[in-house]
Amino acid sequence: MPELSKRTESFTDSVIRRMTRISIENNAVNLSQGFPDFEPPKELRHRLAEIANKDFHQYSITWGAQNFREALARKQTRFMGRNIDPNNEIVVTCGSTEAMMAAMLTVTNPGDNVIVFSPFYENYCADTILSGAEPIYVPLYPPEFNINTDELEAAFKQNPKALILCNPSNPSGKVFTYDELKIIADLAEKYDVFVITDEVYEHIVYEPNKHTYFASLPGMWERTISCSSLSKTYSITGWRLGYIIAPAHIVETAKKVHDFLTVGAAAPLQEAAVTGLNFTDGYYNDLRSVYTKKRKLFLSGLDEIGISHTVPQGAYYVLLDISEFGYESDLEFCCELAEKVGVGAVPGSSFFREKVNHLIRLHFAKKDETLYEALNRLESIRRKMNK
Repeated sequence: MPELSKRTESFTDSVIRRMTRISIENNAVNLSQGFPDFEPPKELRHRLAEIANKDFHQYSITWGAQNFREALARKQTRFMGRNIDPNNEIVVTCGSTEAMMAAMLTVTNPGDNVIVFSPFYENYCADTILSGAEPIYVPLYPPEFNINTDELEAAFKQNPKALILCNPSNPSGKVFTYDELKIIADLAEKYDVFVITDEVYEHIVYEPNKHTYFASLPGMWERTISCSSLSKTYSITGWRLGYIIAPAHIVETAKKVHDFLTVGAAAPLQEAAVTGLNFTDGYYNDLRSVYTKKRKLFLSGLDEIGISHTVPQGAYYVLLDISEFGYESDLEFCCELAEKVGVGAVPGSSFFREKVNHLIRLHFAKKDETLYEALNRLESIRRKMNK
């Protein structure tokens, strides 16, 4: 038989999704894969029910239904502070996962270099390799996951075609400050580099931190491909509705890539999601308030148990330090945590280029009762998990 493609040899299946399967097998509270166990806004659910008996079951326009793009343009114009053209500056994708892949294929050629901050969401490495590009990893330094400017410029000197920026960041919860973004912007301009942003947690930011859209920085609109989705903002991760916002000449190419990757996002779900895109600012303020309370509940519980952890500035992930338990493999720890304690987590090594085996990632996008149950189970962690 002929050989299979070699491009996938350097990475595994998704460790995050694997840990969800392990959580299910062990009836564990799944705090690994970042999706909520509570309902989306009732307005979206009611609109989706109405659509079931209406004529939205065939292909929409490949790059997004007209009314969806118009509603998205109005919303993002409001938040990004720039008039977004719904016809020439938006591509609707099957989640931000496809948006990121389409962006990579739009701006990179085989052999190009791409800067990736470490820790990183696991898809970025795979996206780069599947595009035929080579990742250049730049570490972020805990506990604040700060940039070392000299190391970052050294990466830019390697002639990258693009930089991937996740802000707010998964898994660290970092929210890049304006000054940090300006450093990246100045280097991107100096070395003539595209910036591909993943901003799916744009509305989940904790005071006093503030999210700044990279494309809104002076001179950055022309070189930024902004990727995001509705998944986290409206608690509809299964709807797989994402998008790219970029200058018209970039979007024109992204449309072609998207067309041959997936043809188009689900038409009935786009129609239902317009309802959410038309929400007022009050919805986003309430969303931030809800997650602020969940963060306090979960972190306070971890403090009572006495487990060292990060404090996220945005998104809904926490990194726990498991050094005290004596495991050489964080993957083994997570598998046994699901089996013995009944809580699903993700090994930190799947997010870091550096050799990191002492961190695991949990998330708190769950009902309060789910978080209390997870914390109750974690109270036994030292009794059940010490080597």
